[in-house]
Amino acid sequence: MATTTRREALSKRHRRVRKKVLGTAERPRLAVYRSNRHIYAQLIDDYAGATLAAASTLADGDGDPKARAKSVGAEIASKAKAAGIERAVFDRGGFRYHGRVQAVAEGAREGGLEF
Repeated sequence: MATTTRREALSKRHRRVRKKVLGTAERPRLAVYRSNRHIYAQLIDDYAGATLAAASTLADGDGDPKARAKSVGAEIASKAKAAGIERAVFDRGGFRYHGRVQAVAEGAREGGLEF
């Protein structure tokens, strides 16, 4: 029997989530990617194949990872408001809705983005 690696399992979960989530110009997809060190968020219009706004922790210094992730959520929400976007669809990208991924969502909600 073949066993799946962590990367294969993540890819499988991501495909399962993406089957159900689609972003439009009015309600783009808020895609989250979590690496070991950083977290990235993008607002994506899947029909046009374009990124409408993006934010990450690359420019931030050291500190509490969850607090930095929450600030990424707030930053993406402010960029969305500037672009005239009020609602989005949350795409956790195969990651569990827990920890830093959850902090991005909470920061975006507190920033005024609705999902």
